[in-house]
Amino acid sequence: MTDRSVMRVLGIDPGLTRCGYAVVDADRPQPTPVAIGVIATPVDADLPERLARLKIDITALLEEYRPDVVAVERVFFQVNVRTAMSVGQASGIALSEAWAAGCEVVQYTPNEVKQTVTGHGGADKAQVGRMVQMRLGLPNVPKPADAADAAALALCHLAVAPTRVAVARASAARGNR
Repeated sequence: MTDRSVMRVLGIDPGLTRCGYAVVDADRPQPTPVAIGVIATPVDADLPERLARLKIDITALLEEYRPDVVAVERVFFQVNVRTAMSVGQASGIALSEAWAAGCEVVQYTPNEVKQTVTGHGGADKAQVGRMVQMRLGLPNVPKPADAADAAALALCHLAVAPTRVAVARASAARGNR
């Protein structure tokens, strides 16, 4: 998408109240954090306004950082139906805006992210935050947890991307026989 020599990943931990984001470059030997934070929408605003504000802010992130890939947490399971709905709506905005911006779009479940980043699919938020801090060489754990989770999504994709490419090449080679 740009003339950078390294892959840039935008991780998004979707949420309506707080949507975590992290932009990470695939520099070697250690990924480089470019931006980490949250997009917040006012809880007293009507749903359409909150969704519109989220769309505007995600579009601005895509325009400013021009990621090659956007990794979004897959809505896997929520006990609270209301939370699941708002996360799903936020996720839909992130997915569609990333695709419209010409980015590769991938999704990972929370367990896939935890397994990849910490080595344990049942890791808690504190463990994920500490591993993000360590892997990105940050002085502190990103706060709030939504920002750390978004960085973990970006790191997960950077770890999984070489395998995804190899599988795609092998599948294409098999198809050409």
